[in-house]
Amino acid sequence: MKKRNTVLVHAILGAIGGAAYVGIEFLWRGHSHWSMFFLGGACFILIGLLNEVLPGDTPLAEQMFFGALLVTAAELLAGLLLNRWMGLGVWDYTSIPCNLWGQVCLPYAALWFLLSAPAVVLEDYMHHWWFGAEKPAYRLV
Repeated sequence: MKKRNTVLVHAILGAIGGAAYVGIEFLWRGHSHWSMFFLGGACFILIGLLNEVLPGDTPLAEQMFFGALLVTAAELLAGLLLNRWMGLGVWDYTSIPCNLWGQVCLPYAALWFLLSAPAVVLEDYMHHWWFGAEKPAYRLV
């Protein structure tokens, strides 16, 4: 795939991932923030790029684990930037157990583990359906 096509593919996937992330926030919290579109898009692209660094036979559960780590790390960085440095107050997890600086917490990291499964599968199938990638196959563990 040419470099220009790769950028276009990632822009499309990022827009889909961003819209999904905002949608999840609306369903979960009843509101969102414009910055979450970009964070969600970046997270979806990063989850898709796991295929580039993990062996092709990596179990889905392991991909989910790394997806949850990526999303949690991205949320920590975004939270430190948006909430702590810029003072936007997009979210505050200080009341939730096992939080880190009120920006990420263990319960939501666990939810991201679960949400990483559909993200991995959807991103892989989008590559297959729209961009001619090999049809994905999975094993749970």
